[in-house]
Amino acid sequence: MRHWTLDDIPWDRFDPARVDPDILRVIKAAAMVERNAADYTAYLRNVFTDDAYFADMSAHWELEEVQHGDALGRWAEMADPTFDYADAFRRFREGYQIQLDATESIRGSRTGELIARCIVETGTSSIYSALRDATDEPVLKEICHRIAGDEFRHYKMFYTHMQKYLERENVPTWKRILVAVSRIKESEDDELAMAYHVANFPADAPYDRRSASFAYAARAFSLYRPTHVERASNMVLKAAGISPQGRFGRFFGTMMWRYVASRARRMTQELKAAA
Repeated sequence: MRHWTLDDIPWDRFDPARVDPDILRVIKAAAMVERNAADYTAYLRNVFTDDAYFADMSAHWELEEVQHGDALGRWAEMADPTFDYADAFRRFREGYQIQLDATESIRGSRTGELIARCIVETGTSSIYSALRDATDEPVLKEICHRIAGDEFRHYKMFYTHMQKYLERENVPTWKRILVAVSRIKESEDDELAMAYHVANFPADAPYDRRSASFAYAARAFSLYRPTHVERASNMVLKAAGISPQGRFGRFFGTMMWRYVASRARRMTQELKAAA
């Protein structure tokens, strides 16, 4: 059961004067990725084909993810009347699709697959928390608050299910770390770049993965604050099997914030120079 619906959003409180153009661009791209949950659900069901509980769990997950996309897409159309959410999503589907015929996890194990899902939910819960805290537009703030809560709950759901497979597959910590690192690196692949492109450029504009990825990341990284990164750091470490409270955990969190802050400054400067 979904914890909220589109009818719970106070759409009548929308304030166009408080729409930030850069945040709007990020929201448009996020709507594409969230709406595309059906493909990921199909892939996960193939991987966990004999796990009835997971099949039911992933179906509820899909409903909530699609709703996230619809909420963000509706807000984006209010903020930019020229934006066509349905058409942008159609073009996104034409330009980006994942492999749906896999019968085993591309992560090497079911434990690895669930670690990867935890990393994805870490990223989404942190970016929506950052968006919620960065925007002054009341409707978007409410949407992002609700989505951030959903994504954190999804993290806990995948993490709890991971424990079940970890006992069976006995995946060592070093392999869990490798899966986490590899999934973090994939955040710069075609998915977000294509989403940003179709959502923010005319249909006939040529696709440049590198520039689209940079344009998204420059705007998204600038939204993060230490509290968002600290929580994300703890979630990543926990999924990888490392205590966030230990010396290494504190060191990792500090370095992660330094990296995010440094990259945000550098990318913001480059974006301004290009403009």
